[in-house]
Amino acid sequence: MRLAFYAPLKAPDHPTPSGDRAMARALIAALEYGGATVTLASPLRSRDGSGDVDLQTQLLDQAQGEITRLCGVGRAEGWRAWITYHNYYKAPDLIGPSVARHLGIPYLLIEASRARKRLIGPWARFAHAAEAASDAADVIFYFTHRDAETLERDRSGTQQLIHLPPFLMRDRVDTAAVPDGPMLAVGMLREGDKLASYQIIAETLAQLPDIDWSLRIAGDGAARARVEALMAPFGPAVQFLGQLDADALTDVYRTSSLLFWPGVNEAFGLAYLEGQAAGLPVVAQDRPGVRDVLAPGYYPDPDKGTPPLAARLQQFLADPALRHRLGHAAQAHVAAHHLLPAASATLCSGLAKCGVYR
Repeated sequence: MRLAFYAPLKAPDHPTPSGDRAMARALIAALEYGGATVTLASPLRSRDGSGDVDLQTQLLDQAQGEITRLCGVGRAEGWRAWITYHNYYKAPDLIGPSVARHLGIPYLLIEASRARKRLIGPWARFAHAAEAASDAADVIFYFTHRDAETLERDRSGTQQLIHLPPFLMRDRVDTAAVPDGPMLAVGMLREGDKLASYQIIAETLAQLPDIDWSLRIAGDGAARARVEALMAPFGPAVQFLGQLDADALTDVYRTSSLLFWPGVNEAFGLAYLEGQAAGLPVVAQDRPGVRDVLAPGYYPDPDKGTPPLAARLQQFLADPALRHRLGHAAQAHVAAHHLLPAASATLCSGLAKCGVYR
């Protein structure tokens, strides 16, 4: 079964790491895990980050050339379906719907965003294109229940909406480490939502009683000085590890006691899955998106502020047995719902609904 895969936002085979590229690679791996042969359909990136009408015109013209070329490629290779990852008003799929229609094959989307308020303004042409692509999809996979709200509201005809829980690009979890090291926070050090999470962390740490604790922070970015200032009152109890590669971060997970990240406006957060896969319990707030990747348990309401987070940290710090038990439960949850086998089964079920995969 040969499938065409396209990512309008960022190329999956680009060497520079990013969250979108990592997810695109994971999606390809999940499709291949299910027995598919995946072709990266087009190098065209359609993102317009500034509402540039001239750029949109250029990209629409380039897309027409790609449509002509890919119709020939798809016939020659025998594509059975077209799958696009991440269609939205700043980076719409300008290619897939037309190619799929010309080839008479199903068109599927993964993570499509509806934004009808953008149908007027500088992104209007691209917003219309993104809406048209979403309307054309036979199946739309969504990562979080928050994403499903507008997809359900604007569902087109007999279109199928399928929940695809976020997942890690692996088929098993490692043997859980005993979570007895420092606490761990993982997040880029940048302005906006990440900085807001670090502010919550600092406010929470200030409420801990006079007991021994330590926190490691994995990540780097332009707001490092501001985060360091937030953590300065805690002296050497807070250690900055900087940006870590995948292997180094894996070792840090294995030698930590828990993952602490409030999750302000996170889409979902792969660090939650990575930490739980390593056997770490998580201290986070009950937020949309975040709750889709956390093992069942207690996560404080953000409206309650930081005292419940401090109480939860204190509880974990005082009770190693509780940390171990909930860490193992978190790891089992990830193993069952957030690895390649589960993702592959969900993707294949969507293809089956289109008559592609039996």
